[in-house]
Amino acid sequence: MTRWVGFAALTLLLLVVLLLSTRASARLLDELATPHHEYETGNVPDGTDHLDVVGTSSPSTVRTSPRSTPQISESALYANVALSQGLFAAVLLAGIVLAGVPWAALGTGAGTPPIEIELITGLGVGIAIATVNVLVGRIASAFDADPSSTLRELLTPESPRGWVVLLFGVLPIVAGFEELLFRGILIGAFAVGFEISPWVLAVLSSVAFAAGHGAQGWIGIAVTGVLGLVLAAVFIQTGSLLVVIIAHYIINMVEFVVEG
Repeated sequence: MTRWVGFAALTLLLLVVLLLSTRASARLLDELATPHHEYETGNVPDGTDHLDVVGTSSPSTVRTSPRSTPQISESALYANVALSQGLFAAVLLAGIVLAGVPWAALGTGAGTPPIEIELITGLGVGIAIATVNVLVGRIASAFDADPSSTLRELLTPESPRGWVVLLFGVLPIVAGFEELLFRGILIGAFAVGFEISPWVLAVLSSVAFAAGHGAQGWIGIAVTGVLGLVLAAVFIQTGSLLVVIIAHYIINMVEFVVEG
């Protein structure tokens, strides 16, 4: 017998923790994006890469953040993202097992399309959405309104090793965790466990998904909400968690490779 109420309580508690941590991240990014002062860098010695630099307005100008907080290393940043998202995913998976949630309700196992179809569908959906995402990003950048620019600059690797870690370590974990939570559980499992229309849950989960990306600002929240709704529709129509995980990964990967 599945313990739906207990599992729902665990999921919603984790969602609240996630949203609170997102608000903290948003405040940090706002702080980093606020210029404190500018100075000429013509005679700045080597090692300026260790300053908390958040952007440049010209080849000879550097802006520093309001506080002299040491810059987080690339490895530490990626480790933080991977471990936090991985920990959240582990808690959810433990809850699924302990509560006896059927895997089929999550869009995995029996009842899903053949894996070849899942891979092809996920790749196609991901490429289609990523293409639109890039075009929208280019238009937004032309008006200096790209909601993802600050976060993307912070996470974009500065070395080949960093790219390997980001593309094959961090992004798969992020895509897997977010799709498990926002599509697999909040739509699939809750629709089965509480007999709620998956389309109603799709709207609610997309609102939560958008709120979970508050670090990208209000424009980013709106765009992410639409993206979440599209992925929710794909999940409902295909009944496959793997499809939306692949699509989500492709979207994130393309954004970093093309815009990074």
